[in-house]
Amino acid sequence: MLAFEEMRKSWWKILSVVCIVYAIIGGLLMPAPDDIGILAKTIRNLHFHVPMWFTMIVLLVVSYIYGIKFLSSNNLAHDTMSSSFVKVSMLFGLMGLATGSFWARFTWGTWWIEDAKLNGAAIGMLIYIAYYILRNSIEDEVKRGKFSSVYNLFAFPLYIVLIIVIPRLAETSLHPASGDTIGFSSLDLDNNLRKVFYLATVGWILLGVWIATLKYRLIELIRKNEKI
Repeated sequence: MLAFEEMRKSWWKILSVVCIVYAIIGGLLMPAPDDIGILAKTIRNLHFHVPMWFTMIVLLVVSYIYGIKFLSSNNLAHDTMSSSFVKVSMLFGLMGLATGSFWARFTWGTWWIEDAKLNGAAIGMLIYIAYYILRNSIEDEVKRGKFSSVYNLFAFPLYIVLIIVIPRLAETSLHPASGDTIGFSSLDLDNNLRKVFYLATVGWILLGVWIATLKYRLIELIRKNEKI
């Protein structure tokens, strides 16, 4: 009975693992279209690269909300939640850059190109590295939470502008749905890719939330033990 109760509470964690395993197997082995121009079979990276950025954005949204909650309550648990989600979002951002660079190498022949979305993503990562530096430079917990939460209020909207707004306004881009290129939804991705992509996105997002909550619990445990 106890095991069933634990499984009931952890259904979304189980779903995350199932979706990611399915994405890895399906993404590599299921049929994929080979008539998408220069992308060819590299389109399979869609299941890994794009969900990383979706996950990062979702985690940053949660961090943004808890940052506002901390500013209105001074509850350090809210600050811990906010910072934990930022930290894990950076992990997914790095994986997004890595998978994107790998994709570029086999599609465009180079690891990095002058592209509004690529450069915007890199600048966005630097903005959140500065968030780390700011937090580590302040010893007082309350002040650290306030300064980093206020920083986050401006950092997240700027990040969205850098990776979504500016690339769409660019004159040219090699990224789908940016500049003068069409989005993936306009391409003939066929149902085999869609079956994997949607579940892959769900799986990676749930994994990101899972890791972030574990990070939150660890930091809170350390903080409470230090006060004993």
